[in-house]
Amino acid sequence: MNINQSESTAKLTNLSTPYFLTGTEVDEKNSGEQFLLSMYDSVQASIFVVDVLKDGDFEYVALNPTHERWLGMRSEDLRGKKPEDILSPVDAATVRQHYTECVLFGKTISYEQCLQFQGIKTWWSTTLTPLRDVNARIYRLIGTSSKISVGGYIGQSERFQIERERLLEAIARRIRQAQNLETIVQKTVKELRQILESDRLLIYQFQPDGSGIIIAESTIAASGPLLGKNIQDPCFNSQHRERYRRGCIQVIEDIYAAGLHPCQRDFLASLQVRANLVVPILLNEDLWGLLIAQHCLEPHQWEQKETELLKQIAAQIAIAAQQTQLQQQIQNLKAQLQSQLEHRRDYQALLRRITAQIRDNVDEAHILPTVIQELADLWQLDRCQIEIYSPCHTSVTVAYEYTASLPMCLGLTRQIADFPEVYPQLLRKQVVQSVEIIPGWHPKLLIVSQMACPIFDQQGIIGNLWLIRPEQEAFDEFEIALVQQIADECAIAIRRARLQEITQVHVREIEKIEHIKNEFLRTLSHELRTPITSISLAAQTLEGVLTPEGVLDPELVPQLLQILHNECSRGSKLINDLLTLTYLEATPDPQTLITIDLQTWLPPIVESFRELTACQRQQLNLTIETDLPPLQTDIIRLERIFTELLSHVCKHTPSGESITVSANLVMDTVQISFHNSGLEIPAQQMSRIFEPFYRLSKNDPWKYSGTGLELSLVQKMVKHLGGKIHLESSGSETTFIVEFPLGAWQR
Repeated sequence: MNINQSESTAKLTNLSTPYFLTGTEVDEKNSGEQFLLSMYDSVQASIFVVDVLKDGDFEYVALNPTHERWLGMRSEDLRGKKPEDILSPVDAATVRQHYTECVLFGKTISYEQCLQFQGIKTWWSTTLTPLRDVNARIYRLIGTSSKISVGGYIGQSERFQIERERLLEAIARRIRQAQNLETIVQKTVKELRQILESDRLLIYQFQPDGSGIIIAESTIAASGPLLGKNIQDPCFNSQHRERYRRGCIQVIEDIYAAGLHPCQRDFLASLQVRANLVVPILLNEDLWGLLIAQHCLEPHQWEQKETELLKQIAAQIAIAAQQTQLQQQIQNLKAQLQSQLEHRRDYQALLRRITAQIRDNVDEAHILPTVIQELADLWQLDRCQIEIYSPCHTSVTVAYEYTASLPMCLGLTRQIADFPEVYPQLLRKQVVQSVEIIPGWHPKLLIVSQMACPIFDQQGIIGNLWLIRPEQEAFDEFEIALVQQIADECAIAIRRARLQEITQVHVREIEKIEHIKNEFLRTLSHELRTPITSISLAAQTLEGVLTPEGVLDPELVPQLLQILHNECSRGSKLINDLLTLTYLEATPDPQTLITIDLQTWLPPIVESFRELTACQRQQLNLTIETDLPPLQTDIIRLERIFTELLSHVCKHTPSGESITVSANLVMDTVQISFHNSGLEIPAQQMSRIFEPFYRLSKNDPWKYSGTGLELSLVQKMVKHLGGKIHLESSGSETTFIVEFPLGAWQR
């Protein structure tokens, strides 16, 4: 097409119209713009001018003569048109993308593109330069283009191969540089879409629930971006997933001519997809995601090289994803190891504190509550408790407990037989773990993990340490080992506390025995001193009345001799009683057993006190149940028992009261009772009645003789014969009851 000088002048004149600048504004432009305008007609390259409208749209202004010849289009016919008015939708979208990038970056950009004019595809090498107004706003783009000749440009296949290799190398470089997955995939889809010249390129990652998220997108589609959206294909099922997992791809050149199921066709149409190419991204033979290339406006015949490129890119993305997973696993492992190290330090510190507390304190009630509270706080437990077995190991009781939210179980007793799946293992000293659902109504189902660790030592099993935490994760080996160490320390604490308690009991018993011994020796000294003093005084008096000349007072001598005789007898009896007590407390010699009939043997003993009770105006009664079994026993000791009891009862029964001796068979026991009325012994004295040298109130009207060891001897002798004795006193009545089991009675 020929353009004369006047036409060129007219075009330049048009530059001062609203499409370009006013004359004044032109003078204010930089020399670069003036140079471009001066070269408008003279250069052999194609020049075109595009206005950037205030709403961001683009509008053509003019073409230079060279560009008119190449396009076969007049500049006047182009002015005011938009890319869609002169180009196919695909080419228009590509051109718009370049214009937008030039405005966005604000600097000159260069690119190559293939555009179709009048049915002919032509490769162009284009440079875009932005122009700014006085407000620094980009208001115009000046483009220069040159055709790439057939002989001077690389063939399309070779060009595609070069771009593919460049892209693969770029991805590999990013993977080597350990760039994050988001950066790698986002750059990859952008470059890949430009190579394929597609409308949209996506990376779709599957989620555990079966849906998927668009994690990377490059698009020029008018429907808007899909990046970050969770998209679930209603037609996608397990069969589709399995096909992709086997490496199959989906190639759709036209959704309306591919015989798709209406469900899938409508789904793709809703995303404005016309041609679709899907390649699976496999990670360790698992379907990780999909690499998807799409044309949105027109059908597209996918070539083999495009399919192969997507497969190669999918493999590289899988490598990047695997590397990201490995990096994440490494980071998680490092964090886990760091956490474990911190926990180990905390656990060891807890163990040291527990050991120190046990070493410095023997109070079980102070140590164990502190142990379980610190353990619960360290591991964020819902409950921590220590339970103790009964002596026969048939039940177990929660002795110590700490809980943050669950109901208290302190003092709860469980029967071992009711939990056959738990306690038999614990009694075999085995750790038990389980996951339990907390019973009862809860707005949210409560599931806890619990562990029981037996507390034992060389002496046997003592109890269990229970840990309950609000999660389903089982306790690991390190945690179990730590709990076992803490359980061992608890065993030491419990044994030490029990030993300390036994020691304290023994100390108290020893102190009590020491007190009783000292009291016994003091009383014994007093009891021995009394007859000795009487004997000494009688002897001195006797020396005074006996002189060489004769007896000064003959009547006094028999009295003094009687005193000497009585006190010697009293001292002798005291010594004999002491020897008898000592003998009975030591291992006795074999007894001489004689069979007697209580009905004929007991009455003479009771009758021997008839005269004494009569003098004291007391009533003496005897009742013996018939058919009592014969007695085989040591009759000397039995007679001493009955005689001492009758003597004691007679001494403490007031005048006018009664004394009753009775023998009865009660169940499988023979009971001999010594009952008197008119006397009631207080409870505090009843508990001491069998102590050596203990006597009832000194205000009693009777003057009592004896050594004070009689009832102590009676108690020892009854026990020696296999029986037992006890005292009952109430309502001004007192009863000594001697019981012999039939087994001991008939031996």
